[in-house]
Amino acid sequence: MSTPFEQELLTAICTTCNLHDVDIDTISAHDPLIGPDSPLGIDSLDALEIVVMVQQKYGVRIASENSSRMILASVATLAAHIGSQITRNRT
Repeated sequence: MSTPFEQELLTAICTTCNLHDVDIDTISAHDPLIGPDSPLGIDSLDALEIVVMVQQKYGVRIASENSSRMILASVATLAAHIGSQITRNRT
């Protein structure tokens, strides 16, 4: 089951990547976000759009290519990263 923030993030991803035919209720927060196993069909160009959206909407940067692969593994890992960065920035 997804958290409200994961649902918000999934909706933002679908909007950003123009995924209008996706039934987000069938997507798990732990499904792969990018690649051939992704139920969303997101590719590397979409991933770049997601990174830009996260920075603009949440003020969180995804800095290096190596860490971005882990962060963008799923909606759950992306949500956890955003949450940890927001918490860190507030302290």
